[in-house]
Parts: sequence; C-alpha cells; structure tokens
Amino acid sequence: MFETNHKLVLASASPRRKELLAMLDLPFEIVTSDVEETSVKATTMQDYVTGVALLKTRDVAKKVPAATIIGADTIVVFNNELLHKPKTREEAISHLSRLSGKRHAVMTAVAIIEPNGIETTFVEETAVVFHTLSQELIEAYVASGDPYDKAGGYGIQTAGTLLVERIEGDYNNVVGLPLAALFAQLIAKHIIQFAKE
Repeated sequence: MFETNHKLVLASASPRRKELLAMLDLPFEIVTSDVEETSVKATTMQDYVTGVALLKTRDVAKKVPAATIIGADTIVVFNNELLHKPKTREEAISHLSRLSGKRHAVMTAVAIIEPNGIETTFVEETAVVFHTLSQELIEAYVASGDPYDKAGGYGIQTAGTLLVERIEGDYNNVVGLPLAALFAQLIAKHIIQFAKE
C-alpha cells in the first residue's frame, strides 16, 4: 500500500508503538535512547511531552545518521498534574483512585527527525473518562502488575480497558502512538508515498 526510500527508525522500546507502526507495513528498525527524561523542564504539559519526545529522538538521530527517526512520549494529565508511571503499589492505587469516575487527558508528542536535520513535532490529545472504580477492582488490577510500565498507571490495550467508560479522540494515541496523525505527517513530508501499482 505504501513505500518509502527512507531508512525508518523507531526511537522507542515500547512493544505497543512497534505494533502500531508495523501497521503501515513498511520496514523499520528499533533503536532506543539512553536519555534522562526527568531532565526536561517546561512550563506547559504540551511543552514537556514535546521536550521529552525530542530528547529521545535527537539521541537516536545521533546514533543512526542518514535515517528518518520517529520518536514519541506519552503522558497522562489529571487536574493539570502529570501522573508518571507508578513505581510502587501505593502510587499505582493512588493514581487509579484519583482517576476513578473522572476525565483525564492523554497526550502523545511525536517527533520526526529527517536525515537533513529537519525536525517536526506535534501533540495529539485524547480525553479518557474512567468508570467509578471499586477498591476491589483497583487492587486486583494493580496486583496484576500491569500498571507499572504505563503512564497514569493503566494500559487501555490490556486489562486496563475495564477501567475506561469512554474516550474522545484517537484510541491509538492512548496506546502510545497516534498513527493516523503520524501517517498524515509522513505523507505530507513525502517520507512515505502510496505505492505505485
């Protein structure tokens, strides 16, 4: 369906992002960054998530010259506060208890760095509304171990989907890569084309 003459590199260790990008059915490599995300300082959530995505993507661009690098970072924002990946059981329970019955935002920033050094970034935002959660459900979900590697302490593509009443926006964005918006950018920048018959 699509073709590219670019060497594409995904700057992410996330298996979820890998699965999503693979939907374009184009060859790509995975090279991960070794950056300290907490080094990013910003005044807005959009600037923060964009800063982290750029940090990761620039790091990989240094390692793989002459490639087009695609990087991303996803954050969960509730009441203008960042809910990081929980490190402890207590933190995971706290995140989910706060999100129970409420609406929060999932923001994914995507950074594209072309071989000529041109950088493109955008932020996709999806609203997520949680069911009112019982303590039993919160504790059972946390006990599954699923929350720990996920922003906000849940994964919509795993058992965390049981917590979600509805979403407004791109589902894939909540998973970690707004594929439709990324595709639109890659087509617009002629990084990928529709395959000739």
